[in-house]
Amino acid sequence: DVQLQASGGGLVQAGGSLNLSCAASTPYFDDYSIGWFRQVPGKEREGVACINVGDYNKIYKDPVKGRFTVSRDNTKKMAYLQMNSLNSEDTGAYYCAADHLGLICTLRAEEFDYWGQGTQVTVSS
Repeated sequence: DVQLQASGGGLVQAGGSLNLSCAASTPYFDDYSIGWFRQVPGKEREGVACINVGDYNKIYKDPVKGRFTVSRDNTKKMAYLQMNSLNSEDTGAYYCAADHLGLICTLRAEEFDYWGQGTQVTVSS
């Protein structure tokens, strides 16, 4: 099994930035595409960003395009989500997830095989 741990959340004012990190336990980290999802109480989990196994395919949910940047460092077995110009709609629990041999990115949660515990992001207006 792959264990994932998201971190870096916190309380930030609107317009501020946060950089989330996702640490993976597997030595085969580069075989997994990584997705970032967020969830607020009463709503379904939604995908916000994904980076594929080869680091050449990245996709973003429309509301975060131009503000969020997903990246990965395979040598450190880490993925990141840089979030800028945060607004109240970005508030939620953020999760990273791994899709084995995900050559093409997706924001569909059902495509991902492993999930980490979330990190809370709260944006105050």
